Amino acid sequence: MIRADQARGVMAAIPVEAFYLTPGAAGSLQQQIRAMVTQGILAGRFRPGSRMPSSRGLAEHLGVSRITVTLAYADLVSSDYLTSAGRSGYFVSDTAPLAPEFPQAESRAEAIDFKGLTGGRFTLVPKVERPEDWDRYPYSFIYGQADPTLFDHQNWRQCALRALGKRDFAALTTDYYERDDPLLIQELLRTILPRRGIAAREDEVLLTLGAQNALWIAATALLGPGRRAVVENPGYPAWRAIVAASGATAVPVDVDAQGLPVQGLAADVVFTTPSHQCPTNATMPVDRRVALLEAADTQGFVIIEDDYEFEMSFLKPVAPALKSLDRGGRVIYAGSFSKSVFPGLRLGYLVGPPGFIAEARALRGLMLKHPPGHIQRTMAYFLGLGHYDALVNRMKNAYRRRRQVMAEAIAAEGLEVAGQGGFGGSSFWMRAAEKVDTEALALRLRSDGVLIEPGRAFFAGDGPRNFYRLAYSSIAPQRIPEGVARIASGLARP
Repeated sequence: MIRADQARGVMAAIPVEAFYLTPGAAGSLQQQIRAMVTQGILAGRFRPGSRMPSSRGLAEHLGVSRITVTLAYADLVSSDYLTSAGRSGYFVSDTAPLAPEFPQAESRAEAIDFKGLTGGRFTLVPKVERPEDWDRYPYSFIYGQADPTLFDHQNWRQCALRALGKRDFAALTTDYYERDDPLLIQELLRTILPRRGIAAREDEVLLTLGAQNALWIAATALLGPGRRAVVENPGYPAWRAIVAASGATAVPVDVDAQGLPVQGLAADVVFTTPSHQCPTNATMPVDRRVALLEAADTQGFVIIEDDYEFEMSFLKPVAPALKSLDRGGRVIYAGSFSKSVFPGLRLGYLVGPPGFIAEARALRGLMLKHPPGHIQRTMAYFLGLGHYDALVNRMKNAYRRRRQVMAEAIAAEGLEVAGQGGFGGSSFWMRAAEKVDTEALALRLRSDGVLIEPGRAFFAGDGPRNFYRLAYSSIAPQRIPEGVARIASGLARP
C-alpha cells in the first residue's frame, strides 16, 4: 500500500551510490540486485516509504541493462519488499520483512572449560588437514573432492526442478517422521544394491546423511562401554573417533596386501573396507571374505562393511560385496553417493537385518527424522532416469586416464607407491623415506601450489609419518606430471 506522502514524492530517495556490484559475487545480476535491496531493508538501512532509485538511473550506475533492474524490482514487488506507484517509481514497502532489532551483544568470556569438560575427545581427534580453498591450488591431489567438469549439472538441475513440482509437493513438504522417501528406497533396491550382489527389502534399508553418519549410527547402536571394535590400521580415521566416542575400546589390526587379516579377531564389532581398503586401496579376496564371515559366525561378532568407491572399478570388475555373501545376517553394509555424485550431497544408506534397521531408525529419529525430502526425491529421479549411470561411466573413463598419467609421472620421478589397488579408485597410497615427515612436507609443498594428504592420521597411536595419499579425482590430467615433479622436488630437499 502506497502512502499519500510517497505518491507526492516527499520521501527522500535512496542514492544510487548505496548500490554496488561485487566482482565475482554469486548469482545472476538480477539476483545480486535483489540481494542488495533485501539486505538493505533487513539491515534497516532502507526504511519503509523510502524511494528506490529509478530503474534507468540504477542501471546506468551499475553498468547493467535497464530490463535487469526492472525485473529485479518486479520480483521484489511480488515478495512485498517494494511497492510500485506507477510513474512515481518504486518504494520500500510499509509491510516489508524486517529483521528484529536487538542491542549489540558484548563479547563474553567462557566461564567453563568445555575442552576440559568433554575431555577434548572430539576436537583432539587426529584428522587429515585440508585447506578450505583447496581448489585454488593448481596441483591439488586432495581426496574425495568432485570435478565440476565431469558433473552433469543440467540433468541434476532438471531432476531438482522436477522434485520441486506440484506432483511432488508431498515428497518435498511431508514430514516422513522416521520413514524415508519410498521412491528413493525403490531405486536403491532396484538399481544400486543388486550391482553389489545384495538383495534387500524395504525394511532392511535406512537412509543417512552420508556414510560417516551411517557408521556413527551403527556404532552407537552396537557399541558402548565395555565393548571392543576392530579398526583397520592404517584405516579410516573417523571410525576410530566414532568408536572412542561410543565409549568402546578400539582394537587396531594391521592390514596387509589383501586388506584386513582374519586370524585373531576378538571383538564385538569388526569394521572393514574390503572392496577398497582405506587408505591402501587393497582388495580383500573372496576366500578371505568367506573366512571372515565364518569367523563372525564362530565368534559371534558383527561386521560393518564400508563399501566406498565401489563404482570406480574401471580396471576390472569389483568383487561382490561382503554383504552379498552374508547368510547369517551379521554384516551391516554402509554406502553413500559422496564419491559418485558429489560430497556435498551428504546422502548415504545402511543395509542390515530388519531388527538392526529398526533400532538404527529409532536412533536416527533422536538426531534427525530423515534426510531432506527434496534431496531424496532429486536423487531418486537422477537414478531412475539413468543420469547416475551416465555420470559414473563418465567418471570411470576420466579416472582411468588420470590414473595412467599419474602412474607414469610417479614412475618417471622415482616415487614409491605403497598401495594402488587392482580395481581402480581415485588415489595412490604413497611411501616416502623413513626420515621424511609428510606433515612438514605438505606444508612446504603448499607454497609451491601443491596439496597432498599426510598419512599419519590414518594410523592408530603414534604411527609412521612417512606415508601420504595422492588423489586424482579433481585435478586435470595435464597438471598431474608437473604436480608430481614438484612433490619429487620437495622430497629431495632436506
